[in-house]
Amino acid sequence: MPPTLYLIRHGQGEHNINNSHHLRDALLTDLGKEQCRNLRDTFPYHADVSLILASPLKRATQTAAYVFAPTLEQRQLPFLLVPLTQEISGLQCDFGHDEEVIKAEAPTLIAAAAPGYDTAQVDMDLVTGDWNSKKGIYAPTLSAVHQRAAEFRRWLYKRPEQHIALVSHGGFMHYLTEDWSTYDKSKGERHPRCKRRSRLLNDCHGYRLRELRVWTICIHGGLD
Repeated sequence: MPPTLYLIRHGQGEHNINNSHHLRDALLTDLGKEQCRNLRDTFPYHADVSLILASPLKRATQTAAYVFAPTLEQRQLPFLLVPLTQEISGLQCDFGHDEEVIKAEAPTLIAAAAPGYDTAQVDMDLVTGDWNSKKGIYAPTLSAVHQRAAEFRRWLYKRPEQHIALVSHGGFMHYLTEDWSTYDKSKGERHPRCKRRSRLLNDCHGYRLRELRVWTICIHGGLD
């Protein structure tokens, strides 16, 4: 049976304040952390989730840790950083740090949100030297982003877990779900409503996955 995906956009980052997109790989703001805690307290599927995935960008990693802190601490779930789910632009705010920095700092970020979680279980093997190169499959081009979204869907479909949570970014979420119904180009908004909705992605020559159920949850609106 294909998995159910709980797709969550990260909380407010420092780069979201006054369009500070020059800030490289920004952290969550205090409001962003509060948004995460609010979702943590209202998310109804903590008991179902068996795998936590996050973009290696810090705001997404932090969001995953804050939202799922009780679940991580009580059940010690696997936590994977997945570069395929990073944001799509070439802006500084979407440019992650090098592999060695991520692998040194991600466990600390997670521990700050979930101190009872054994961060030795954080799997960062997919974070390789080219993950932040913005070249090849990671390039900020339409063809590369489409390819990256398709590759992630194929990877996800093969996972054995039945309920998976992913924290990613507004732009990538549109390409992943191929849902543009909430996109407002004039306002630069991506997934502006904090709304859960179920959607099935149908198979089409390997670019979509048959019967993948997706719940989309946005913590905040505006540019990612």
